[in-house]
Amino acid sequence: MLRTQTRTIPLLRLIRYNSTTVVRDPVTIIPTVYELTQDKDVTPETDPDTSLLEYLQSRHLVESLTDDNLYKLTKRDSDYKFKLYCGADPTAESLHLGNLLPLMVLLHFRMCGNDVVEDNVSKIQNQISTFLSNGIEYAKSRQFPMTQPIGEKFSVNNASWWDGIKMLEFLATYGRHIRLGGIGYNEFTYQILQAYDFWHLYKDHGVNMQVGGNDQWGNITAGIDLISRVKKSFGKEKEAFGVTVPLLTTASGEKFGKSAGNAVFIDSKMTTPYQMYQYFINVPDDIVGTLLKAFTLLPLNVIEGELLPKHTSDPGLRIAQRVLAREVVDLIHGVGVGDEMAYITGFLFPTPDQPFNDNVSADKLIENFKRSGIMFERTKPSPEEEIKLSSVLADITGKSKSEMKRLIKAGGVYLGLDRNQIEDPDDVILFDVDHHLIDGKLLLVRVGKQNYYVVEYK
Repeated sequence: MLRTQTRTIPLLRLIRYNSTTVVRDPVTIIPTVYELTQDKDVTPETDPDTSLLEYLQSRHLVESLTDDNLYKLTKRDSDYKFKLYCGADPTAESLHLGNLLPLMVLLHFRMCGNDVVEDNVSKIQNQISTFLSNGIEYAKSRQFPMTQPIGEKFSVNNASWWDGIKMLEFLATYGRHIRLGGIGYNEFTYQILQAYDFWHLYKDHGVNMQVGGNDQWGNITAGIDLISRVKKSFGKEKEAFGVTVPLLTTASGEKFGKSAGNAVFIDSKMTTPYQMYQYFINVPDDIVGTLLKAFTLLPLNVIEGELLPKHTSDPGLRIAQRVLAREVVDLIHGVGVGDEMAYITGFLFPTPDQPFNDNVSADKLIENFKRSGIMFERTKPSPEEEIKLSSVLADITGKSKSEMKRLIKAGGVYLGLDRNQIEDPDDVILFDVDHHLIDGKLLLVRVGKQNYYVVEYK
């Protein structure tokens, strides 16, 4: 089977929410999608003489193919249709950015009229389903050319075919067709099980392509080999194919994923949209072009001919990183969330030459913070309650009362739009809804230089 040389994409280690390296440039410098794409010819994105796989390779989304014939079968004017699936770790709490490359491949194939199988693990399935739905809305919002009706997405559960199988019967029927050497029993068994999953999806659901990380090459080819050996006895003729994507690695060369301990998760409860935005505006210049091609649907001629030159002319503004952050957050969390995270970043980290409008209303801020994952709610205390401000802040920040008193005494706690420093060395100030909340609704707290806490009081 054909396989090209492995290529890795280096990435920065995850920068957490309380990082001290958050970029402070104002949000107004980010060009809109319209500004980037107006009067641009996007027909190269749907060139009938270019296969979909060649196009995906130009976007750094495809590493290896199991068959050169895929180039011909994925020509824009080809009538050949695929049904694709991409397996995921069933024990994982969430997908992460390491899964985003194969998901982008699924999205591109679906936009070209091919059907996609969602993963069979409930939580992961929901995330894939949401990604594929958000991806289509994101593509429409960017006016990404789609020349075919959007493909279907459907769910299957491998428990439906594994529950009734007897091990001896399975080994007698399929085990003899699988030849694997030089690997441990656990890896060998996993390849057998995954190969059978591919065979069952092929036989009963017409799935003829598996997409996975480059480290899944052996598992994918084992499935294709099993299919080729047994399909004729079941009256099947259609070929099965595999496509792998590059491995994501950190700057130090470590595999990028949950096991590496530095993952950015798709689940907004594990990595908030705000954290994801901050991650992407901090990626290094030498990789931002590759990530714009792989993780967005901006036309290639816009990325190469407009955005990257604009970025190169003044790298300090980090235009490319800001656009990347907005696009990926929109793709994963829904159209509009990226702009909200950009607005929040500009609000929390204004610059002296472009200060944020301090007349902004609490309602405006709440609307933009609503989907950020960093704003939470508290019940507004009654007028009769006397609560020390230090106690309220300790509750909000998760710090002990003694630690909060120490921070306040040291002058490290600030409140409100103007980030006024709290002066309360004797711990006597009471929490005052009218005085401490913006418009009586929103509490904005900064501890130190970078750590913000945003609380809506109801």
